[in-house]
Amino acid sequence: VIDLPGTYSLNPKSMDERVAYDVLVGRMEGEEAPDAVVCVVDATNLERNLFLVTQIMDLGLPVVVALNMMDAAEENGIEIDVDRLAEDLDVPVVPIVARDGKGTEALREAVFDVAAGSTSDERRPEASTRENGEAGDEETGDWRWPLQPAVARPVADLAERLVEEVPAVPARQRRFEALGALTSDLLLDEWKERAPGFYEAVRQAREELSERNVPYRHAETMGRYNWITPVASRAVTQTTDDSERTLSDKLDAVLTHRIAGPAIFAALLLLIFQAVFSWAVPAMDLIEAGVGLAGQATRAVLPGGMLEDLIVEGVITGVGNVIVFLPQILLLFFFLGLMEDTGYMARTAFIMDRLMRRMGLSGGSVVPLISSYACAIPGIMAARTLDSERDRIITIMVAPLMSCSARLPVYTLFIAAFIPAESLFGVIGTQGLAMFSLYVLGTVMAFVAAWVLKTFVFTGSSSMFIQELPPYRVPQWTHLVQRMWGRAKLFAVRAGKIILGASVLLWVLASFPKADVPADLQERRDAARAEYAATIDSIAAARGVAPPAITEGAEVPEAVAEAKARREAALRSVSTEAARRQARQSFIGRFSRTIEPAMEPLGFDWKITAGIVSAIAAREVIISALSTIYSVGTGEETVLREALKNDVGPDGNPVYTPLVAVSLMVFFVFALQCMSTLAVAKRELNSWFWPSVMWLYMFALAYGFSLVIYQGGQMLGFGV
Repeated sequence: VIDLPGTYSLNPKSMDERVAYDVLVGRMEGEEAPDAVVCVVDATNLERNLFLVTQIMDLGLPVVVALNMMDAAEENGIEIDVDRLAEDLDVPVVPIVARDGKGTEALREAVFDVAAGSTSDERRPEASTRENGEAGDEETGDWRWPLQPAVARPVADLAERLVEEVPAVPARQRRFEALGALTSDLLLDEWKERAPGFYEAVRQAREELSERNVPYRHAETMGRYNWITPVASRAVTQTTDDSERTLSDKLDAVLTHRIAGPAIFAALLLLIFQAVFSWAVPAMDLIEAGVGLAGQATRAVLPGGMLEDLIVEGVITGVGNVIVFLPQILLLFFFLGLMEDTGYMARTAFIMDRLMRRMGLSGGSVVPLISSYACAIPGIMAARTLDSERDRIITIMVAPLMSCSARLPVYTLFIAAFIPAESLFGVIGTQGLAMFSLYVLGTVMAFVAAWVLKTFVFTGSSSMFIQELPPYRVPQWTHLVQRMWGRAKLFAVRAGKIILGASVLLWVLASFPKADVPADLQERRDAARAEYAATIDSIAAARGVAPPAITEGAEVPEAVAEAKARREAALRSVSTEAARRQARQSFIGRFSRTIEPAMEPLGFDWKITAGIVSAIAAREVIISALSTIYSVGTGEETVLREALKNDVGPDGNPVYTPLVAVSLMVFFVFALQCMSTLAVAKRELNSWFWPSVMWLYMFALAYGFSLVIYQGGQMLGFGV
């Protein structure tokens, strides 16, 4: 079973439509021609959908029409005589409501029936008389719809020429191939090398038809609809006044308004990011506590040593500090899924089309770009649906600027640590507003980059954007939860592979070579322990008891408790300093300090630099990298947010300030820290040139914006 991309016609314009065409004509490498084809038809737009149905029938393929959205048709007062439609089309027609599973069993039986019939006898539409009087002849072949005579004769001649030059073309589709080559430049180009004689014959036929002013490019459309329109009219009955405005029409009057529409869209995005930030807090706190308990339990079970440190400091801390952001990622996918299921996602393309056209794209690029909020990879792949190759390349080049879910952990970590949790006007939280601003920054820069590419690189006019707006529907909660569960599993697999592997590697790089503990730290540690022991001995001697009685009794003297607290604080300070020295002298510390001077103007020290370098594998790996660096050698589980807030430099000043946090978040808005995205872009564009340009211009944007923010903030006194 092959699920082909949706299309309205077998005259392909986009890559997705070309895939559908190649499979149906048996030209997809590694795939045989299908045994049967199920055409899923929108019952509320029957006439338009039958265009594709008739094209597939002309290929001689066994067809079953799945008449979907029958519930929506009923709501709109549309009655369809299914038996009459099946009789006119001479193919099985099965009414279904796919979202509820109604009619799927009957559809399954119909598919098996026509597939079984096709194995015993090659099924072709009857060429004899039809109800409307059409007949097959040398000019129309097996088509039941009337082709303009001035075009029918050249098509028949071209079909014969094609069979002579390429005998492998099945007889049942030769006229279809000839008509496609005559009316479509894309289909004609494929014969240039495969059948040069046929290619030249088509070009000559075009010239002759043009000289006679014959509209050959529209002949198929006019001919098919001349036959389809009466068929649809006989099958469809409108029981209500079709001029009456539906609920979808009334909602669209507001939600797609040229002024109110964009304002509502922006407000909705702000609400989503506010909810993503605030609603996920309880679940994040629970996961964070669970990670801490897992680390403590592991230390209690395993004997002290390198294995214990690897599991706790590398695996549990590294992976756990990334998994903690899973609730926010799931919430983001929930809202995106909600927009898609309700039909609002299609409206966003319509709303943004005016702005997108000014930036050099069309509204068709909106869906790939919004998909990139979840992940740039499916966003880049979704660009296949664009008709214009120019628009497709530009969309791919700017899609990674949309802040994907992998950036979300970075934003959340630094916003929670350094942006005050306050509210504006009692409704809008400053933290949610900060996250919204980061998403807006990336989106705006994507539009600017598209305009630059359109103006200076890919010159020319944008393609036209035509889109069908689906009716508003109640979301399918079961499917929505299933998609969220699928994303959770995908994230877990990603954490289990990339992040786990990166965490172990980072722990090794941060733990070796082992740094010597300086004499001054050893002296401070010994002094803290000696002071505590002397305090116990002094009190024990005064009371005339053995020292253990002072620490093991029911009541510990206040002086002993104070001494113990001083000892623990001193040991913690020594341990922290030793851990810093270890990380600094480790492999990753030495490498990061080598390139630190290049990142210092942005406010980044060697630890942030190490995280940025590690994040090339995947953006969220920076969380794992920082967690590992701050936990190695401490002997305890690290809550990264607190470690960042408490970190101080050699001068005693905080390493991380709100200005540094903003600079780092802006850097991640623009930087292309994802090898998978580059690999997919290379596959889609079939070249490393444009992915390389993509990485370079995005890194330049990241460095430039962060430099301006940090240095400008310093000049304005925001550096503390």
